[in-house]
Amino acid sequence: MATKATEFSAEVGIGGEYDSNVSIDELDASSSQGDYALTLDARLQADHQFSSATDLSFTYNFSDTSYHEFSNLDRQTHLLGGNFATDLGPASAGGSLYYINARLDGNAFLEYYRASPYVSGFLAKKWFLRGAYVYADKRIEQNPGRDALSNSGELDVYFFRRGLRSYFNAGYKYKREDADADQYDYASNEAKLRYIHRWDVYERALKLELAWRYEYRNYSSITPSIMTERWDRRQRWKFDLAYDVTPRASLELYGGYADYASNYPSADYDQYVIGTRVSYSW
Repeated sequence: MATKATEFSAEVGIGGEYDSNVSIDELDASSSQGDYALTLDARLQADHQFSSATDLSFTYNFSDTSYHEFSNLDRQTHLLGGNFATDLGPASAGGSLYYINARLDGNAFLEYYRASPYVSGFLAKKWFLRGAYVYADKRIEQNPGRDALSNSGELDVYFFRRGLRSYFNAGYKYKREDADADQYDYASNEAKLRYIHRWDVYERALKLELAWRYEYRNYSSITPSIMTERWDRRQRWKFDLAYDVTPRASLELYGGYADYASNYPSADYDQYVIGTRVSYSW
């Protein structure tokens, strides 16, 4: 089969949201105060299909969150990614590489490198399985003790009730993170459940996504400020409703609630976010 020309796509979005507890999760810092924010985002993607079985794609994502009151926590994130996949017949295999650079109030904040080989395939007509190993390197400018290497194993199961129009996704992840400062070393178990449903409304697509995620972190060393081993129990709920106003423009309404419980006081809080976004793609 002849090779296929490279295809390019792009999307831009603008929106606004309210965050009930402006926070920096990577630093266990929360303000206990709410604020409104303007959000901007953009995505560029190039996809090349070498054959009917082999595909390579590159992605650049940009996002910017600007707060009304907490301008010192304005966040800008750049993501560069690549993904290679090949169809092996009964299964597919591939790998992804990502680099993330995030800034706070214009200053260096977070660098994150991620590499992940994976394998996937259908177990039956409606059942799909994906397994992956993830290696990550995280660096935080404001607290080098939190710089860390991590290793994870992920398993996702999909049940396509009505193809891509209606399906469930359940997943499990085990992760070990080794930080420069021993007090930040932890092992975590994480479970997630998602449901996606699409309708046709006035001949346009309406998409609903509901998601729940649970994570338990068990820290292996004593945290000096509490003089014991730390633990975190995190639950997050999310909904996302998107409607294609035109073939290229979409209107989105989203919200989420997070309940973070911990014996480390600054990591024990709850938070909700609600927002809307308009996007255009081509």
